[in-house]
Amino acid sequence: MARRKTPPRLIHPDPIYQDVIVSKLINHVMERGKKSVARKIVYGAFALIKEKSKKEPLEIFQLAMENISPFVEVRSRRIGGATYQVPVEVKGNRKFSLALRWLLGAARSQKGKPMAQKLAEEILLASKKEGTAFRKKEDVHRMADANRAFAHFA
Repeated sequence: MARRKTPPRLIHPDPIYQDVIVSKLINHVMERGKKSVARKIVYGAFALIKEKSKKEPLEIFQLAMENISPFVEVRSRRIGGATYQVPVEVKGNRKFSLALRWLLGAARSQKGKPMAQKLAEEILLASKKEGTAFRKKEDVHRMADANRAFAHFA
């Protein structure tokens, strides 16, 4: 029996930039409910971005998110005993969620630096269409392109 869909949660904009996207970034950076620590990391990263690029950090962050947001991805689909990787268009919030996940994964995988510095570097690289997170998007697109023959199973 189908249940009713839960309504999306209202996320309040962050106190400094008054932006919901930055607030979501803070929530994704947060571990074990320590939001103040997450805020220090994100705002520290934005300060480093402003210092290095001499541009508005919010604009650079939004450009980076656009550059690493995927358009297609592959989904496993079982048909007649065989499993196919079927390319599917990425819709809505999933595009943003994947981009954030890849950005933070790339920043966390670096070693030996403070998290704010790693996050700032990864955002700057993503805004220039470089870095680990952008490479991840390219890999996903390449995988979807390679499996284009199975698109009719979608």
